[in-house]
Amino acid sequence: MLPLFHNLLLQLDSASGILRITLNRPSKLNALNAATIEEIRQAMQYALDAQAVRGILLTGSGDKAFVAGADIAELAELNEIVGRRMAEKGQEVFCLIEESSKPVIAAVNGFALGGGCELAMACHLRVASENARFGQPEANLGLIPGYGGTQRLAQLIGKGKALELLMTTDQVKADEALRLGLVNHVVPAAELLPFCEQLLGKILSKAPLAIGMIIDCVNAAYDQERHGYQTEANLFGRCCGSADFREGTQAFLEKRPAAFTGE
Repeated sequence: MLPLFHNLLLQLDSASGILRITLNRPSKLNALNAATIEEIRQAMQYALDAQAVRGILLTGSGDKAFVAGADIAELAELNEIVGRRMAEKGQEVFCLIEESSKPVIAAVNGFALGGGCELAMACHLRVASENARFGQPEANLGLIPGYGGTQRLAQLIGKGKALELLMTTDQVKADEALRLGLVNHVVPAAELLPFCEQLLGKILSKAPLAIGMIIDCVNAAYDQERHGYQTEANLFGRCCGSADFREGTQAFLEKRPAAFTGE
């Protein structure tokens, strides 16, 4: 049975293994608060632990917003100590998404501002509807992004443009986000979820062990405590000792589809 949450809706397609996590605070444009961050952590932990889940699709309810930012009323009550702890908790949860061995795609169905943009950037891939908007407006409130936005935005679009968007707080439309490399694809709103499911299905047709290791290797390139090339070599070696590798190479030689098991 899927876990139940107050601010999230979970749907599992048992045939494909795709778990859809929908942020469900439509009256607040799915804005993030502390309770929602904790529910995202619990939902991701469930997804990682559940054998039936092979990939994750993250989206927002309604047609206006993926996540339109943080709950400003909650932010207004912060002090330095509580603010730092909140940022550390958000970073921990978003790193859980980024480091997931199961692929995570953000289906950005509208505004992705502040924490919403940070949440989308923590996912492995981002697909935007044509009405999507991205931005980090924190400086308007005397703040900076706290959930990894200063780091991931620069990784995705480059230091100079990231600094410009962070300091001006300008919003970016979907087509510009695609040009900058902030998103992977832009599609009409009606096609967003079917496109994401098709893309995720294509990824899930590959060897699960290899997909998880690809995610780990790419992440290692941005981790100052790890050596990306050595991580790649280590995990390449592990692939060579796996059942999926033996199956994949044998299937190629026998000219048949591979039946991967993730082992």
